[in-house]
Amino acid sequence: MEEAISGAKRDPQGLLRINATLGFGRTTIAPLVSEFAKRFPSVEVQFEVTDRPVDLIEGAFDMAIRFGELPDSRLSARRIMSNRRFLCASPKYLEKYGTPERVEDLADHRCIIHRQNDDAYGVWRYIVNDHTEAIKVKGALSSNDGDIVLRWALEGHGILIRSEWDLAKYVQSGRLSLVLPNTVLPSADLFVYYPRQKNQTARARAFIDFLVSRFQAPFTPVKAASEPREKKRRTPRQAASSE
Repeated sequence: MEEAISGAKRDPQGLLRINATLGFGRTTIAPLVSEFAKRFPSVEVQFEVTDRPVDLIEGAFDMAIRFGELPDSRLSARRIMSNRRFLCASPKYLEKYGTPERVEDLADHRCIIHRQNDDAYGVWRYIVNDHTEAIKVKGALSSNDGDIVLRWALEGHGILIRSEWDLAKYVQSGRLSLVLPNTVLPSADLFVYYPRQKNQTARARAFIDFLVSRFQAPFTPVKAASEPREKKRRTPRQAASSE
């Protein structure tokens, strides 16, 4: 009988099936699963990482951990972590090519494109007065791996959109600078999703509560005011012509 029956006062037990994004699941969630398993040894965890969202309604997983909101009314969600997105680049890139002053300037810059799911290639979205706008950008480098594109930005290859979770330590150390810091981008908040109509088990509640406790203060928030002012006005074309 399911341990979710009211009145049961015992440690969670049984099978818990968890899905998470590929890179984040491997580097961050997997160690937390290990810690959870030590705390609740009676829970058997099946943990899988995928590069695309899974269908929770089919019943293959009890929950999925994903960045951003999934527009599915059949799912319930709990926010695990607030996580803003920013435009960023290395100081070396900005010194060489200049810092954009308007969103429209991005079209003339070298942008590093992170290909995710079925998003339109090279289309970056931002929010103005609660409306979503888009700009087409281009660049010589693109990848579907977040760690790879972040490394390219650190090496000075161009402007990148990354979440606060990924770039906070690099901004604070000076290895990355914010670009157009007052531009509002769609957030990358971390959520745990589960089927709305399915009764949540004690083991599922225990794991979600455990995640919330571990993400209370996951990083020092980025201060947009730390973004340095532009040193010179050069476009990538001008910089390239002088090479």
